[in-house]
Amino acid sequence: MSPDERTQQKNTILFSQLVISLHSAAMHYLGKLVDPVHGQAEINLDQARVTIDTLDMLRYKAKGNLTNEESRLLDQILSDLKLNYVDETTRKTDAKPVDSTPEQVDAPNATL
Repeated sequence: MSPDERTQQKNTILFSQLVISLHSAAMHYLGKLVDPVHGQAEINLDQARVTIDTLDMLRYKAKGNLTNEESRLLDQILSDLKLNYVDETTRKTDAKPVDSTPEQVDAPNATL
């Protein structure tokens, strides 16, 4: 393998790792992954949107310089993230506020 081929292979791997890392971060922000430190999923739609926009920018800036495999990976990840983002924003909009007024419950007569 020539030095140019090794460089190309290394860059393909690094590009894939970057895209997958951003995908994982966005999925975390969408509440789809559990935070290993806190043991629960948390949603931050603003950060998710920034991460998705970053991947969109990367696709735009790299246009014409990606292999078919790299383009396909980026397109699939962006599609997945955008669908999950819409799902979460729809879920957030559809969520009804919880009535915090306690219900009156008739307790049985208790004797002490």
